[in-house]
Amino acid sequence: MGAETKSFKAAHMILYGTVLFMIEFVRGAYLVSFLPTYAVNVLGFTAAVVGISVSVHYAMDTLIKCYAGYLLDRFPIRWIIQVGLLISLAGLLFMQYAQQLWVLIAAAALFGVGISPFWLVCLSKVKPEHRAANMGLLYTCWLSGIGAGPVVINFLIDKSYTLSFRIMIMIWIAAWLLSLLITNVKQSAEVQIPIKRQLVLLWERLYTMRVLLPGMILQTAAAGMLVPILPGFAAKYLGLHYSEYSYVLLAGGAFAVIFLVPMGKLADRFGRRWFLVPGFAAFALALYAISLATLLWQALVLAACIGLSYAAVLPSWNALIAQYVPKNQQGLGWGLFSSIEGIGVIIGPVIGGWIADAAGERLALWVSAALLAAIAVYYVLMPPEKVKERA
Repeated sequence: MGAETKSFKAAHMILYGTVLFMIEFVRGAYLVSFLPTYAVNVLGFTAAVVGISVSVHYAMDTLIKCYAGYLLDRFPIRWIIQVGLLISLAGLLFMQYAQQLWVLIAAAALFGVGISPFWLVCLSKVKPEHRAANMGLLYTCWLSGIGAGPVVINFLIDKSYTLSFRIMIMIWIAAWLLSLLITNVKQSAEVQIPIKRQLVLLWERLYTMRVLLPGMILQTAAAGMLVPILPGFAAKYLGLHYSEYSYVLLAGGAFAVIFLVPMGKLADRFGRRWFLVPGFAAFALALYAISLATLLWQALVLAACIGLSYAAVLPSWNALIAQYVPKNQQGLGWGLFSSIEGIGVIIGPVIGGWIADAAGERLALWVSAALLAAIAVYYVLMPPEKVKERA
């Protein structure tokens, strides 16, 4: 009986991972490749407008996170996931009518509705005893999807925007169909605590982890700055076609995916600080260096370094945050903490797009690298693993 239960849980996690991969495949393809190029080259918008649209998408994603966790603690999982994915599908479909700014922004907002609930369900399934390793496995599915999406779509964009758009729609529909197989069974029973009491408990945890808050916001802001500018930077400074730009993304994504699980296991064994600080520092240096690259092979090597740095940071960071999620209120807890990280994702694309329009994409990369370097310095002075000891 125990073996059957273990096999069922493994199969169920494969289902979660598959749907997560497909969702993030489309999101990565849409935000990183399709939207920045289609909006600028076909619709005639600026990089700043692209940044605003991406920010609106993540603002809606963050807003939904604030309430989705509460809903997931009380209502059937499958119903919430399926309704959310259908609303996001509507946002994708509206893209073909985005001849005006408000339509583009409205479509980006709708697209952000359905992703948060599924993310929270996945995160709540991670086992506490192997938190960093399991986080690494889960983020492998996420990073594989969000990395493969831009790579594949860039090859297709060289042929046709229409073909690219239709493929994204078909993959999203397939993800929704697979979500029909998700059950409403929860890993652990939720203890019903009044919402006011939950908020008090979560506020106490936020106060305890206050040293981590700057990193939660700055790292996502630095990453968000890159979303509206990377395709333009690759074309303007590196002289790359969309297909060549895909090779750069592939190099970074491949190294991140390959090393996520090993880095997670090493972090469990040796301590997370030794992966967070060097990881952020290496990320910043590689990002600055790629802004000065002039050849494709240089961009490929530096992208691989960025992917390796990201693999060092991601499992350790999320395992650290997971310590502060209430065990019996995982939906609400992950919703709140993810919303805090979402602040950076909301402001990052706007800043990145504005800097790119005002002073060029290269300066935007430098500012992003400076933020990542600041995080590394901050956590040298304020070790994250000492937070609980001082609280």
